Amino acid sequence: MKSYKKVLLAVTAAMVFSAPALADKLRIGTEGAYPPFNMIDSSGEVTGFDIDIAKALCERMDAECSIVISDWDGIIPALNTRRFDFLVASMSITEEREQAVDFTMPYYTNKLQFVAPKKSDFMVDEASLKGKTIGAQRATIAGQWLEENMGDVVDIRLYDTQENAYLDMNAGRIDGVLADAFVQYEWLQSEAGANFEFKGEPVFSNDKIGIAVRKDDPLRERLNKALQEIVDDGTYAEINAKYFPFSIY
Repeated sequence: MKSYKKVLLAVTAAMVFSAPALADKLRIGTEGAYPPFNMIDSSGEVTGFDIDIAKALCERMDAECSIVISDWDGIIPALNTRRFDFLVASMSITEEREQAVDFTMPYYTNKLQFVAPKKSDFMVDEASLKGKTIGAQRATIAGQWLEENMGDVVDIRLYDTQENAYLDMNAGRIDGVLADAFVQYEWLQSEAGANFEFKGEPVFSNDKIGIAVRKDDPLRERLNKALQEIVDDGTYAEINAKYFPFSIY
């Protein structure tokens, strides 16, 4: 589930995954600002769980794949205007999005949970949250959940990237952040997140994450087949273990 502004980088990552000479050439869209799922490292390389999954899928499909970085707010329009062929960006499967794109079977399931300073008296019941300022990434399940469930309770601040939400919380400009628990987990392990912790139980636990393709694109079934193959042969589990000490499938 993703406040994590980058302009739309029509950047195709330098890495091209190995494939047979006559393989399909496919472009993968991602955000590049949502660690540990997709991010740009210090060398400029696009990395992360999403990227490793995408590489594995390309290998199974005998496809030669490149990566295109896109601003989150415009990522679905970019897919539909053919800037890339499929989208691996930790995108939640929602009814609204399904009107614009098709999704594969989920490749992981997320949940939403609050993070706030360790020393804060931060409880997640409605009475305790009354008047607090909560951050979330724009156009995500977390932002939508806040607007639908806490719009009259808290002051909602929506951010272009998840990192900017964390920066404001570190600076004391907001009281807490609601985001995907796995992204929060990664940030809490970092130096920047050392003085923060999860607060309360997850508020939503069935956030299905899928790969998006254009409507009625047969690529969806190829991706589903490849995804099932990497789950069955243990490749998925190896990638999972690289990023998390627990299963997210």
